[in-house]
Amino acid sequence: MVRLKIIGTQWKIVEKLKYFQPIEGHDWKITYSSPTYGGWDLIIECVFNNLDDLDEIVSFCRMDNDLKEWIDATTTLISTKKNFDLKL
Repeated sequence: MVRLKIIGTQWKIVEKLKYFQPIEGHDWKITYSSPTYGGWDLIIECVFNNLDDLDEIVSFCRMDNDLKEWIDATTTLISTKKNFDLKL
C-alpha cells in the first residue's frame, strides 16, 4: 500500500513499476498496481518466493530517485498459504 507525497503521481508510479524487473537469480514479479481511494493512494501486488526478493522490491521503491520523491509512506502486507505453488 502506498500513500503519495505528491498527489497526481499515482499513474507515474504504475508506469514506472511496469518496467521494473528482478536482478538475475531472483524470482519475483509485480502482478498488479492501481490507484485506490481512501487512506492509501495506490496498491501494488507482487509475488515472490523468499524475503530477499521482497526486500529487493521494497528497496527499489525506497531508493529510486523518482519514487522516493513521490511516495510518502508504505505499508507491506504479506499473505501466506502453506505449500503455495508459485508459477511465474
